[in-house]
Amino acid sequence: MKKLAALFAVLIASLALVACGGGDDTTSDTTSEAPPAKESGNEGEKEAEGGTAGAATVDFEADPSGALAYTADTATAKAGEATVNFTNSSPVPHDVAIEDKGGETIAETEVLAEGSDSTTAELKPGEYTFFCTVPGHRQGGMEGTLTVK
Repeated sequence: MKKLAALFAVLIASLALVACGGGDDTTSDTTSEAPPAKESGNEGEKEAEGGTAGAATVDFEADPSGALAYTADTATAKAGEATVNFTNSSPVPHDVAIEDKGGETIAETEVLAEGSDSTTAELKPGEYTFFCTVPGHRQGGMEGTLTVK
């Protein structure tokens, strides 16, 4: 079963790479390396990373092996304007989008391979779904729950 899932992931990745072509990713953040992926709403943690105290940050990372997964399927953040960071170290293109309970996308990063991108979102308390928008990836299990407090 695991071999079949791995084969399916490789097939989807191949199709995604063909569909995406060899475009130049000029929208990714190249000013600095992204921090290791972790969920954070902790002001002390953000201060330690050099950010602004009180600013919410939520970090997502695609599975480094290229599998249709994030490194975590749950995340937490504080309510308010949040910076959404996404890191994908694999050659398989992925992104992260956040949708509310009504199915409306409220934030979305660029689709990228071997890079990182950031965006912002106005988060209200509640539960959101985060997922990859590359066709077939969400259906393959690349989604999770974001809880905002």
